[in-house]
Amino acid sequence: MTESTLPAIVIATRESRLALWQAEHVKSLLEGLCCSVKLLGMTTQGDQILDRSLSKVGGKGLFVKELEVALQEGHADIAVHSLKDVPMDMPEGFELACVMEREDPRDAWVSPQYARLEDLPPGAVVGTSSLRRTVLLRALRPDLKIEPLRGNLDTRLRKLDEGQYAGIVLAAAGLKRLEMSERIRHIFETDQMLPAAGQGALGIEIRSDRADLRALLAQLADAPSWRRVAAERAVSRAMGGSCSMPLAAHATLEGGVLTLQAAWGDPEGSTTLVTAEAQVSTDGLQAAEALGLSVAQALRDGGAH
Repeated sequence: MTESTLPAIVIATRESRLALWQAEHVKSLLEGLCCSVKLLGMTTQGDQILDRSLSKVGGKGLFVKELEVALQEGHADIAVHSLKDVPMDMPEGFELACVMEREDPRDAWVSPQYARLEDLPPGAVVGTSSLRRTVLLRALRPDLKIEPLRGNLDTRLRKLDEGQYAGIVLAAAGLKRLEMSERIRHIFETDQMLPAAGQGALGIEIRSDRADLRALLAQLADAPSWRRVAAERAVSRAMGGSCSMPLAAHATLEGGVLTLQAAWGDPEGSTTLVTAEAQVSTDGLQAAEALGLSVAQALRDGGAH
């Protein structure tokens, strides 16, 4: 096959700096496979609605709906997503064709004044619009004031620098990808602050009828990362899988043993978390998803709902 006959692939992407970095990263990898690639930048509802929390206006799907319309109408071939922004149940006719090698899945503490969360005085304001981070922060420091923080990465950092918050919590992966690691004061270990399902991983979505793309994108997939996020997304899916679910799920894979931890908190009540953990020896996605279901049941048995 000559270069002129190779497929020209259009990537649908949000237009935030981080989303464009992710799309450019995939573009570079596909060009390394001798594909011709173009980007189609789009603004989603999730990017436009900044005055309310996602849990109140439609959830994670607000970041992907317009991209899926572009796929459906043939304007784009693939969509690149931060996997934690992808709803746990894909719409009919779409599928997750590839999970790429994962970046650091942990949360990062960012503050101009305080090196760690423990250093904050009582009543200090911390910014996040994630219900997961809210319940985890309250479990760690019930004396703090948690305030909403929406917007892309640059907007959140600007609000911090303007003095609206004593500190904010962001995904370490985004800061590292944009070469902003110097903003990180501290990275929370997972035993202190459990990440969101899929955090730090990139997923590529296609229409289910594009077998040609499925075969091509398999070359970009990272099997260990996919197994880990499959388990995480399974527990989240079983628990309701939306932004209104204050749920954390994180899997590790060592020596063929997949270990999944999850935590659930009540955003309106107790600061005590419901936690669960299980493991399985597996090299496949089906067993990883079954592990997620068992951990979700353990959470429900412990009082999560």
